[in-house]
Amino acid sequence: MNEKKIGRHLAQLRKQKGMTQADMAHQLHITPQAISKWERGKSMPTFALLLRVCTLLDTSPDALFAIARDE
Repeated sequence: MNEKKIGRHLAQLRKQKGMTQADMAHQLHITPQAISKWERGKSMPTFALLLRVCTLLDTSPDALFAIARDE
């Protein structure tokens, strides 16, 4: 799994929705620092948050993780 690719894609999807990291964090009840870590590939959403993140960004886990497989 390529966390950096996934993170870049998460950032792109968030920006397409017109959200800041703070906006996204507020909706997910987490810190903006957590969003920043995801987007930099330093960590990944927990399994418990993954579906909420995908719903918020209008994507699916399959589509999100497919990004990491594409070269």
